[in-house]
Amino acid sequence: MASNKYDVVLLDIEGTTTPISFVHDVLFPYVTNNVKQFLESRWDDPSVQTHVRALAEQAAADIAAGTNPCVAINLDDNAEDVQRQVLENIELQMRADRKVGALKALQGYMWRFGYERGELQGVVFTDAVDAVRMWTRAGRRVFIYSSGSVEAQKLIFGFSDHGNLLEYVEGHYDTRVGVKVDDTSYTAIVRDIGVCPDRVLFVSDSIRELQAADKAGLQTILSVRPGNAPVGEHTFSTSSDFTQIPL
Repeated sequence: MASNKYDVVLLDIEGTTTPISFVHDVLFPYVTNNVKQFLESRWDDPSVQTHVRALAEQAAADIAAGTNPCVAINLDDNAEDVQRQVLENIELQMRADRKVGALKALQGYMWRFGYERGELQGVVFTDAVDAVRMWTRAGRRVFIYSSGSVEAQKLIFGFSDHGNLLEYVEGHYDTRVGVKVDDTSYTAIVRDIGVCPDRVLFVSDSIRELQAADKAGLQTILSVRPGNAPVGEHTFSTSSDFTQIPL
């Protein structure tokens, strides 16, 4: 619960600072609709090849772990076949809404092109913008923890419909620190920030994430936003307007 004073605010993105619809109806379709042309036109780019190798390594790990369904990527095949395998792999992972780092990194790489061209613009709830400004003015430190890559997080806030908001965010964490439903992830974040767990307020739309953060000793608030999935009975404090969260 959020019952004490706090020094740090740790924010989720999807369903918290940003509508779920933006992620599922704008960002994900941008990848699925453009990935084929994107890969074909930039196949020899070293950065693209780095992402392809990461996807191939993830596919190999999935096969070894018995993850099904899975599409193998054989980098020794000719370019046309490798491209086909990569596309099938990406499409399969996105249909399953997987949160693996290799996929998230490629998505973030593609989104950067979209933002820089003006084809994408981040969406942030107005009260969330006002709140991060309020917290910063009051001396609170603001961090982001999302299953989306750090790159993707920075793009949403850097190219937002309220301008560049990165000056209000001190740091970013993604699943490289650990999955969001594991209390050890929050322990690692708190240790990295350098504060006591009970001085951190975590805001998310996910009950399981809040339970994990609560287990790690953080204060918690459930984000209630239009379009969020319904939640069952719980004991968490809630907020649909972050400016009303007491300092």
